[in-house]
Amino acid sequence: MSFSVDEWFHCFNRGVEKRKVFENEFDANRFLMTLYLANGTRPIGLYNERKPELVRTFDADRGDPIVSIGAYCLMPNHFHLLIKEIMKGGIARFMQKVGTAYTMYFNAKNERVGNLFMKPFRARHVGDDYYFQQVLQYIHCNPAELYEPEWKLGKVKNMKLLQEKLIEYPYSSLRSYEAKANNPILSRDGFEIADQLPLSRMLKEAREYYADIAPENLER
Repeated sequence: MSFSVDEWFHCFNRGVEKRKVFENEFDANRFLMTLYLANGTRPIGLYNERKPELVRTFDADRGDPIVSIGAYCLMPNHFHLLIKEIMKGGIARFMQKVGTAYTMYFNAKNERVGNLFMKPFRARHVGDDYYFQQVLQYIHCNPAELYEPEWKLGKVKNMKLLQEKLIEYPYSSLRSYEAKANNPILSRDGFEIADQLPLSRMLKEAREYYADIAPENLER
């Protein structure tokens, strides 16, 4: 996959052997810290800190951003990012920094060695605003499988409860979109072209994207 400046890409990866890579709340917050710090021209400074705070991380000097992050979602054994390269080579550099920093943390914590994520990471070009919308909804609807396992088949037992769960999910950027709230990890680029949709429409566009990308690319 070749990346171009000012073009959006859906980048995703999962743990080797489909293993769980986010075992608890601290792991997930650690990855969010890594997303912020890795998005800069300065070397990432998180390797040796055992219990840094997410809020304190946002005060760190990371240099100039190298990508725009439009959306993210962490699941127990994988993650999704919607990112745009704003500096040549930015996406490859960003993903390498994220993978290396989090793997070093995870391996030290669990006394393990070796790769944590599949290599190489997967990426899909987002060619227009409609496709951007589909990808955005897919990323934000990913946690639905934790509450409604058959949502990708169009089967949802309790739409109201699902909407509440998705908005409450702490490891997705959906809450920032719903509240139009500042999120230091995100750029404003995504907010500017995203539509606020009802959940039924979100799920529909997410299913369309899921069918288009081919499940084997996501569920390796």
